[in-house]
Amino acid sequence: MAAKTTERLEPRTTSPSWFEKNKKTLVLLTMVAPVAIWLLLLRYLPMGGIVLAFKNYKVNPRNPSFISNLINSKWVGFKNFEFLFKTDSAWVMIRNTLAYNIVFIILGVIIPVAFAIMMNEITRKFFKKAYQTMMFFPYFLSWVVVSYFLNAAVSNKNGIIADIEQNPAMQEAAGHARTSWYTTPGPWPFILTFANLWKNVGYSTVLYLAAITGIDTNQYEAAAIDGATKWQQVLHVTIPHLRTMIAILFIMNVGKIFASDFGLFYNVPMQNGALFSVTQTIDTYVYRAYMATGDPGQSSAAGLLQNVLGFVCILTANGIVKKIDSESSLF
Repeated sequence: MAAKTTERLEPRTTSPSWFEKNKKTLVLLTMVAPVAIWLLLLRYLPMGGIVLAFKNYKVNPRNPSFISNLINSKWVGFKNFEFLFKTDSAWVMIRNTLAYNIVFIILGVIIPVAFAIMMNEITRKFFKKAYQTMMFFPYFLSWVVVSYFLNAAVSNKNGIIADIEQNPAMQEAAGHARTSWYTTPGPWPFILTFANLWKNVGYSTVLYLAAITGIDTNQYEAAAIDGATKWQQVLHVTIPHLRTMIAILFIMNVGKIFASDFGLFYNVPMQNGALFSVTQTIDTYVYRAYMATGDPGQSSAAGLLQNVLGFVCILTANGIVKKIDSESSLF
């Protein structure tokens, strides 16, 4: 009799479903979805309005639909771009925009890096956190609030500085009467530069300080064993580790060189016409022109031109950084 053969029954394996295969990816996509929707609705979808820069937009009272009015408006080519250069103050606003941004970019690297290095040397944790909080707090203040603080200091009626200047002893020591701050353009480049640094240095300092804390302490110990002083450790250990972050922030700030902080240049000088020679920038001029004419085509043209020039500046700055140090470039 032949022996009975027993077949080994293997358990049937069912292939995983599509959901099980992509479960991890779906979870990650769910986390990204809010930001993706935000980018789509508030960044990419409005880009269709670029055509406003090339049209003479008119509102039809019988059909107030924006899309319909946009389609039916006449094409005017590059005519909307001309108003930026035909005005008498074209050179003034372009000069101010570029000059302030160049100063802001240079000082916005030197001062935060210096503060970050100094704060890193503070050994007491309480004082380090307190200094970080005090420096970071102005970043959250609105320029409207800052403008009223400044007005409280320099106002001719009841300003603190104005009251000090009104003192006869101070007038005799200074050799002149009190300054009319809101009609004297001279001090305002320094005031605006100080205000910008006061508000933004804390944010940049925290970024650089975070990069410094990520440096391996063994490198400092090795440098100290080799006889390096604190200053030499900063030059040969700290700063080389910061070069990538410095380069990236530099590239991003260069991309905004044709734009200005509207709140700083509009609210802080209290919109005084006597100060336009040192406070008028492209953004403030475009806003005032729009409020006077109500023409969105000109405003769209100015914004498009600023963004195109900013994109070119980013590519140029990134190319320069890439040639100097390819690892520090943005892309």
